[in-house]
Amino acid sequence: MGNREDLLAGTRKVILERGVAKTTARDIAAASGVSLAAIGYHFGSKDRLISEALVESLGTGIGDELEDLVGEHHDLPLIDAFADTWNRMPEIFAANREALLASLENALLALRDPASGGPLRDAVAEGHRGMAERLRQAHPELDEAAADAVARLDFVLAQSLGLLWLLAPDALPTGDELARAVAVVAGQGEPR
Repeated sequence: MGNREDLLAGTRKVILERGVAKTTARDIAAASGVSLAAIGYHFGSKDRLISEALVESLGTGIGDELEDLVGEHHDLPLIDAFADTWNRMPEIFAANREALLASLENALLALRDPASGGPLRDAVAEGHRGMAERLRQAHPELDEAAADAVARLDFVLAQSLGLLWLLAPDALPTGDELARAVAVVAGQGEPR
C-alpha cells in the first residue's frame, strides 16, 4: 500500500474509534504510519481526507451490502424484492453503525465547510449508479431509465432511513410498509 491508501485506511480506523470531531491529523498520521505532511500532499486537508475515507468506507460497507441484496432478488417480482431489501436493511445499518455516525458528522462538517465536502457531493451524485447496474442484472426486464429511477429511490431511502435508524430505530418503516406505499402511490393497490 502507498501513503495515500495508508492514509485512507488509517483515517477510517481513527474516525470509527473516535468520531470525526475528535479525530486529529496527528491521530491519522500515527494510525497510518506516515508523516503529517503526507495528508496535505495527497488530500490538501484533513477534512478532505476524512470525507474521502468515509465515502469509500460507506460505499464498501452499506453500499456494497445493499447492492448484494438487490442482486439476490433476481427471482422475485420487483415489488417483493424491494420489500425484502428494506426489511433486511436494519441489519446492515446495525453492522455499520459507527460508519453511519461518522458519515453524519462528516456531512455536518461538509455543510459548514463546502471546500472539504467535494468527495461527499461527488458520492451523492454517483451513489446510485452501481445499484442501477445491479438492478438491471437482477431484473433484465427493466430498461435503463427504470433501473436508474429505482436505484435513486433506494439510494435516497438508504440515506434517510440510515439517519432515522440512528435516531429512532423503532420508528423505521418495514420494507413491507414501504412497498405498500410505493404500490399505492403507483396506483397498483396492495402488493402481495
